[in-house]
Amino acid sequence: MKKKNILIAVSGGIAAYKICDLVSKLSRLDVNLEIMMTAHAKEFVAPATFEALIHKPVHSDMFHDEGRDAIPHINLAKWADLILCAPATANLIAKMTTGLADDLVSSTLLAATCPILICPAMNTHMLENPVTQRNLKIAAEFGWHILDPAYGRLACIDQGKGRLPETPELIEAIFSVLDQKSEDESLKVSDADEFKPLKTLKVLVSAGPTQEPLDPVRFISNHSSGKQGYAIAAQARDMGADVVLVSGPVSLDPLPDVKMVSIHSAIDMEKAVLKEAADADFIIMAAAVADYRPKASADQKIKKSDDHLIVEFVRNPDILKKLGEIKTPSQVLCGFAMETQNLDENAREKLEKKNCDLLIANNLSTKGAGFQTDTNIVSLLKKDSIEHLPKMDKKELGKRILEEMLAIKKGEK
Repeated sequence: MKKKNILIAVSGGIAAYKICDLVSKLSRLDVNLEIMMTAHAKEFVAPATFEALIHKPVHSDMFHDEGRDAIPHINLAKWADLILCAPATANLIAKMTTGLADDLVSSTLLAATCPILICPAMNTHMLENPVTQRNLKIAAEFGWHILDPAYGRLACIDQGKGRLPETPELIEAIFSVLDQKSEDESLKVSDADEFKPLKTLKVLVSAGPTQEPLDPVRFISNHSSGKQGYAIAAQARDMGADVVLVSGPVSLDPLPDVKMVSIHSAIDMEKAVLKEAADADFIIMAAAVADYRPKASADQKIKKSDDHLIVEFVRNPDILKKLGEIKTPSQVLCGFAMETQNLDENAREKLEKKNCDLLIANNLSTKGAGFQTDTNIVSLLKKDSIEHLPKMDKKELGKRILEEMLAIKKGEK
């Protein structure tokens, strides 16, 4: 089967420097690479940098393509099996969705019939501008693939969404689109095994709240949305792991290619987690498990009578503590702690008592952290260290947690 032809369109954003690493990594794989640059892109990265990485000239001129091609925008479009637009600026996306073709890059994109993967990267306010959001929606309607920008600190010092994802995620997206194009061809996502560091590992994740019934109508629960646990499970899947997600009741969609186990109560979660834990390499208890449950659940709805309702509660099983007691030397255990005061001290105590290798702690009162949010601000504790991480997207935090656990398993930390 022939090698895949990947054409990278680099436009004028600061994230253009990241494409150097991407090209370096892709050049080690069994693909053919060509690079075209806008005039603004050349202000951020010199064409000579890319030329040194792929050992051939970069395309940038519409009419004088280094003496190689009289009509480069047509021939490049025909040659490519995939065009990657990275970084894709707001300007380039606007050109694409309106059919503007005033340079080599935009003309080639207009002539292309192959899949196009757009990787937006720009200032948060530019990304959130209704015009850019409209253009991205139009791009998706045209059938172009869009890789969601990452959350973090931007070059302009702003904090928010708009960062170009890191190289492994870009490569996974490229291979995923190529795989969708033709399942019968030889280049599969599996060819990027060096970017699937969790391949062969089983990752067990718990997520969401538990519900402890008072009667057939009512239950005791908490505000957990499950977003952090689902983000970790999705990241583990993308990193090649065999993932089991034990989830309490949430409003999130089930994750494809992940074994989903739905539960309601803490007792249910204990049974499901212990059943899957024996052969798990990583165990991540991100669920908000109720500490107590009603001692008895009424068979019928409790009717209003007195001014007070007295309910006796009993302790639920401590699943994390149990896992810490039975884990093998080859297993890595990560717990979570939600606090409202004395965060680091309480988290350190929990890490030691539960025999965790890693513990993620956050304060419910910190803006941008905790339940229901798409971001988190946490302290990352290991047995001999503590690190206070900045606010980040929950998927990005999930990746960081998995990388830390992999380092612990390898004995690097």
